[in-house]
Amino acid sequence: MSTMTWNELDQQAVDTARVLAADAVEKVGNGHPGTAISLAPVAYLLYQKVMTVDPGDPHWLGRDRFVLSIGHSSLTQYTQLYLAGFGVEVADLASFRTWGSLTPGHPELGHTAGVECTTGPLGAGVSNAVGFAMAARKERQLFDPGAEPGQSVFDHFVYCLAGDGDMEEGISSEASSLAATQELGNLILIYDDNRISIEGDTVIAFCEDVTARYAAYGWHVQEVDFTQGGTGYEEKIDQMYAAIEQAKAVSDRPSFIKVTTIIGWPLPTMAGSEKVHGAKLGADEVAALKTRLGFDPGKQFDVADAVIAYTRKNAAERAASFRQDWDARFAAWAQANPERKALLDRVLARHLPSHLEDSLPQFPAGKKSTRAASGDVLSAMADSLPELWGGSADLAGSNNTTMAGQSSFLPPNRASAIWTPAPNGRTLHFGIREHAMGGILNAINTGLTRSYGGTFLVFSDYMRTPVRLAALSHIPSVFVFTHDSIGVGEDGPTHQPVEHVASLRLIPGLDVIRPSDANEVAEAWKIILATSDHPTALILTRQDVTTFDRTPGSGFAATSQMAKGAYTLIEASAPAPKAVIVATGSEVEIAVQARQILQAGGIPTRVVAAPCLEWYAAQPASYKQELFPCDAAIVSIEAGVTYGWAEVVGARGRSIGIDHFGASASAATLYAQYGVTADHVVSEVTDILG
Repeated sequence: MSTMTWNELDQQAVDTARVLAADAVEKVGNGHPGTAISLAPVAYLLYQKVMTVDPGDPHWLGRDRFVLSIGHSSLTQYTQLYLAGFGVEVADLASFRTWGSLTPGHPELGHTAGVECTTGPLGAGVSNAVGFAMAARKERQLFDPGAEPGQSVFDHFVYCLAGDGDMEEGISSEASSLAATQELGNLILIYDDNRISIEGDTVIAFCEDVTARYAAYGWHVQEVDFTQGGTGYEEKIDQMYAAIEQAKAVSDRPSFIKVTTIIGWPLPTMAGSEKVHGAKLGADEVAALKTRLGFDPGKQFDVADAVIAYTRKNAAERAASFRQDWDARFAAWAQANPERKALLDRVLARHLPSHLEDSLPQFPAGKKSTRAASGDVLSAMADSLPELWGGSADLAGSNNTTMAGQSSFLPPNRASAIWTPAPNGRTLHFGIREHAMGGILNAINTGLTRSYGGTFLVFSDYMRTPVRLAALSHIPSVFVFTHDSIGVGEDGPTHQPVEHVASLRLIPGLDVIRPSDANEVAEAWKIILATSDHPTALILTRQDVTTFDRTPGSGFAATSQMAKGAYTLIEASAPAPKAVIVATGSEVEIAVQARQILQAGGIPTRVVAAPCLEWYAAQPASYKQELFPCDAAIVSIEAGVTYGWAEVVGARGRSIGIDHFGASASAATLYAQYGVTADHVVSEVTDILG
């Protein structure tokens, strides 16, 4: 176990972080100062004494990951980024929570250097931390499988700070349970047990023994009480450091450290009160804090030159030492592993292999569900994309998320009658934990691999926050949602998503793709994997649908136009169509059936497949006008709510859908009863045409 030194400048730096947090909230008039003040010693210990990081290169591959799950206490992190020299300066702290600042109210990935993930929705950071830890193990096996434990250049630790609110949210339980199953010895979760939330003492809603809960999961647990045995926190620093070092030595399970604190300590009169949780302290209390800590109460954002020089010098020297060792080992690894180095270079550049398209299957005309087609595509791409892995929330056989012949990403002792574990396994088993699955995927997809996760579309409600955070953070996570409509049939309205596609389309920056047939699925995966700056929701059918004959001369368009979001699948018999039917997913085959009837009745009709309305919205107006002539009768058909389709079909158009919940019956019965039929389309077209 290594030793740690702690001197007067370290103590001054901790107190500087405290008063900076108080000043920042006081200046803007809102924020969360309490935890940033009381937890400053722990955060400082991590950044200045424990973590392997390089402030000059925040994206360095060899770094440890830090997750502030208590995202509302963003100043806990911002003050340490300032002290360590990550690019945050006093002026940024002074502009906390204001327009254009590097210090927004909650940490945001890509906005502030040193922030690894966007946190704020409580518990989300815990799931991200589990994802980072899983990703580290996967990346090590992908790029350096022969290294001794703890000796690879791809080995690193993940540290997460969480609070009472994180522990109360269900997502933290989901993720923590899975972390124990995965035996993530590189994950250290530090729980700030201050027993205060917005409504006051947590005894009114939260009385469990959290340490016992984590022990029951199978975590290694420790406790450090900063409130007993003295008048200050600092004398507990050695104990805290020893606990972290002990946690690092435990390699067969994740570690949990409960840190008992008094929120806002050492505020003279308000420490321990809910009043310091989420509001400014007031000028008198801030001045009293500064006086107690030896600062000038008349100065704001006051940092001693000696303190900032010391902390940045210490952080830089530690980074230089880390880098000297790591760079040499990385060079040796690269020389010894040229093929793996080439793979690393490719994934860092977010490039796909040139031969990927050759591996994509081409499906013949016939019948196949799009979920089954997706499984075929994933299996076909497996050899070409070793960095791709994924699974589902206990629905592998239904979501078709398992690549054929691939083992499971599990510890060796987790074998079952069906699944075979392997260190480099590519099949993920999230259990029935949709919310945690989303957060884990987001963390994985910020790194060196690409991962996807599947569940039923109706359960996207359980994991909407991670989907939204992926879009907000520009993370290319892939959310596979199957059983996409009343086509689920006899399972009934609880399992029939009618509003979910429209709801997902409301999330800015999320591509919602609902392919019409197997070949559109293959094209969709190609586009998805080439996308590196935002997430995708892939919406797939349970039931078989028509795979269109797209061979030259068939009349059906190739999928190469799919990237436009909406394209002519089959043209009208006349140059100027009198009717245009636009549809997505399983309803495209209904549109084709309606076209046959209309054409036979002398109405030239075009069918437009619209797999992604987000892509379509980005097309020029001229393309949209050409696709949907203003003098044509335009009808949309989708087995879900009709919300949003008016923008496509226009004021004269009609939309066929289901603006109510479904029922328990066969899919065919439901489609007929609810009018999602070719006859209904024909009726609407003829009515428009008069």
